[in-house]
Amino acid sequence: MVKLNKIYTRTGDDGTTGLARGARRLKSDLRVAAYGTVDETNAQIGMARLHTSDLADLDQALARIQNDLFDLGADLATPGEDDDAAPEALRVSAAQVERLEREIDALNADLQPLTSFVLPGGTPAAAALHVGRTVCRRAERLVVALADDPAERVNPAALAYLNRLSDFLFVAARHVNDCGARDILWTPGGNR
Repeated sequence: MVKLNKIYTRTGDDGTTGLARGARRLKSDLRVAAYGTVDETNAQIGMARLHTSDLADLDQALARIQNDLFDLGADLATPGEDDDAAPEALRVSAAQVERLEREIDALNADLQPLTSFVLPGGTPAAAALHVGRTVCRRAERLVVALADDPAERVNPAALAYLNRLSDFLFVAARHVNDCGARDILWTPGGNR
């Protein structure tokens, strides 16, 4: 599967990078930007986990999500047009999306309904999860743009996963904010 003997290869010195099956793309390519932003989301979740280690269930869910995000990166790095020729391509599945939905429902069960939008902050864990949510939304926008390109194919479950993940990160941020008690709510026009 993955074997890294040497970290630098010099093959990217010309501004290109290799996709999973070897095709070269510019590092500024939309597909590369999409899976790069998925990687950025993963890194931000890693930062959030520095604040969730005492919350075993949430920390385990975040660890699973980090692994899923590597699956998602591999999915995006393997353009769909090759699926018939090589069906072994790693793809995000509907089951991964459904697991996120169950975890959102479980976290959301103890939260009070919102009466306003939530400003990022509260606890350090919540603030970090909110940053992860916003990076995830950026990844989602890039994947939407990629899917909109007629020359590109994107696994619909990959897009659904990102959409659900940003919801999960929002609910998780409220959960670590003492089930919403430490949420900072937006006051529309409050500073006029």
